[in-house]
Amino acid sequence: MAELLHPEPGQAIPAADEFQEHGIQRKLGGYALKILIAAALTFSTYQLIVAAFHPLSSLVIRSLHVGFLLMITFLLYPAVKRSDLSRVAWYDWLLAGGAFVLSTYHWIFEGDLILRAGDPSTTDLVVGTIMVVMVFEAARRIMGMALPVICAAFLLYGLFGEYLPGSLAHRGFGFDQIVDQLFIGTEGIFGIPTMVSATYIFLFILFGAFLEHAGMIKLFNSVALGLVGHAQGGPAKVAVVSSGMMGTISGSGVANVLTVGQFTIPLMKRFGYSGVFAGAVEATASMGGQIMPPVMGAVAFIMAETLNVPYSEIVKAAIIPALLYYFTVFVMVHLEAGRLKLMGLPKDQCPSAWKAIKADWHLVLPLAALVFMLFHGFTPMFAGLTGLALTAILILGAAVSARISMQAFRYVFWVATGLAAATFLEFGIYPILGVIGFLCLCCFFIQGGHKTLQTMKSSLVDGAKQGLVVGVACAVVGVIIGVLTLTGAASSFAGFILTVGEKSLFISLVLTMLVCLVLGMGIPTIPNYIITSAIAAPALLQLDVPLIVSHMFVFYFGIMADLTPPVALAAFAAASISKDDPDKTGWKATQLAIAGYVVPFMAVYTPALMLQGDWTALGVVYVVFKALLAITLWSAAAVGFFWTPLKLIERIFVTVAAALLVVALPITDELGLGMSAAFFAWHFWQKRRLALA
Repeated sequence: MAELLHPEPGQAIPAADEFQEHGIQRKLGGYALKILIAAALTFSTYQLIVAAFHPLSSLVIRSLHVGFLLMITFLLYPAVKRSDLSRVAWYDWLLAGGAFVLSTYHWIFEGDLILRAGDPSTTDLVVGTIMVVMVFEAARRIMGMALPVICAAFLLYGLFGEYLPGSLAHRGFGFDQIVDQLFIGTEGIFGIPTMVSATYIFLFILFGAFLEHAGMIKLFNSVALGLVGHAQGGPAKVAVVSSGMMGTISGSGVANVLTVGQFTIPLMKRFGYSGVFAGAVEATASMGGQIMPPVMGAVAFIMAETLNVPYSEIVKAAIIPALLYYFTVFVMVHLEAGRLKLMGLPKDQCPSAWKAIKADWHLVLPLAALVFMLFHGFTPMFAGLTGLALTAILILGAAVSARISMQAFRYVFWVATGLAAATFLEFGIYPILGVIGFLCLCCFFIQGGHKTLQTMKSSLVDGAKQGLVVGVACAVVGVIIGVLTLTGAASSFAGFILTVGEKSLFISLVLTMLVCLVLGMGIPTIPNYIITSAIAAPALLQLDVPLIVSHMFVFYFGIMADLTPPVALAAFAAASISKDDPDKTGWKATQLAIAGYVVPFMAVYTPALMLQGDWTALGVVYVVFKALLAITLWSAAAVGFFWTPLKLIERIFVTVAAALLVVALPITDELGLGMSAAFFAWHFWQKRRLALA
């Protein structure tokens, strides 16, 4: 168990190949692997240069970003599942090289493209068509058919929508106008989502990869075990706490399942939880990572850019709902453990949380610096670059420091390194590059230094590979954004929601929720958010739902789709580890994640829950108290246990009480609070009576 709970820094995460979240990757060797690694390293290096120096125009940066994405995708993902996974097919070599060469088109002909804007040449149309087709093919290989089919439907609407009946029709656009919209400018595949992927998102993915290789997973697991491992239902609570902390640096729910779940799911099963419940707990806790600041599944960056608000405003709105989400899972786990009378791990088998923090406290510094800078007005790019640089210095510095025999000299070394790194804020990137370069040079001459450099290399390669899913999704969904912008089709659906909303805001919210869930069952969270925010969020805004709340609403239900059967990726990933039924796991996860379905509705009716609108500290405390109480009551009703088992009539009673606390109507709060007090008093008396019996 110790090996599973404490993977060494730089150690590969186990079993990630057993369940691929997105497509099937090749397992290459020989020269093909060397070329893939070189491409990934070049990609990461290019992104770091862009972040540090921004040497090219925005459109060129986006175009080269997409070129790298396509090149690595065609090398890593085969065209069909039955392909030989040990080699790259000849046509994929051509596609990979061709995609990157064509991505330089904007760089080489930047001036000419500006001069003939709106009037593309034949060459522009040919190159643009090929690039759009390649983006579709890359998306198909990584994410399956669902997202490309949806994007293709919008593309066909742009080409042939003029022949549709009534208000569905548009005025008609030529093929050259469509290609110009999707490829030449910044409204299509090189739109805002791709811009955010090429700047903020990639840096944060790389940041997470560096922290994982530095040993952050080991720290999270040790702290979680030390805090709650010995409590009632400890193994499941470890999964909740560890996955929540992992969510701060990882933007993928399925990746969380495949890392944290490797040891928490077997641990839960060992201590009496069923495979379905163990998988559901891990899936639910892991998906919550996408709403947990600061990374938030990378959607936060796109949302901030789309809404033109500071990133800190997005984080501020997300923090309370994220904590409520994890509180729900924690309470569910606690009550389930009480119902089954499941105990925790023996105290002597749990590590000390304090000792774990004391040993690896330095790993928290980059994350703390990142959060501090984001909340104090620094741009996400600068904050991400700083966090990444600090992590690199910690990894390299730890290797060099370990070879210094005298403790006093170690302190001098770290102080000097810290002072040199701190000049980054005053003198720019060059001092910190000097520190990193010096530490890398030292690693060539010390014992264990080559292993540290290998860790750095692995982090850069893994970061590039992890960025493929997000980057390709952002590029292909640009087709939808481009068509919507060109045709104005978003107003039709928005108008329908507005019409319904005039009679009932609640029905409009339910309709929007269903659209997000249906879309999310086939596509990842980021494109789901981009599509629904373009179509539905503006309508909610016109129904007087605050701006950030309306976008958070569609974002949250896009996430919940990954838990909702029949296509519940996180549940399927957890079931692959628990060796149990994935559908049952998905339905149980849906039950555990009740807050994910309720909190967005509460926020619409009470924006103070997301610190939006005219809120006061007292008002926020009151609405959070109501939410906590409602979640506790719902959890008791769902599990059928509180202090003692609940009868059917009691479960119905607490369900009604919880619903009254959520519904924002006159006297519903009073009725809900009164029923809650009555339930607690009755149940406390029942507990005392059974204890005395």
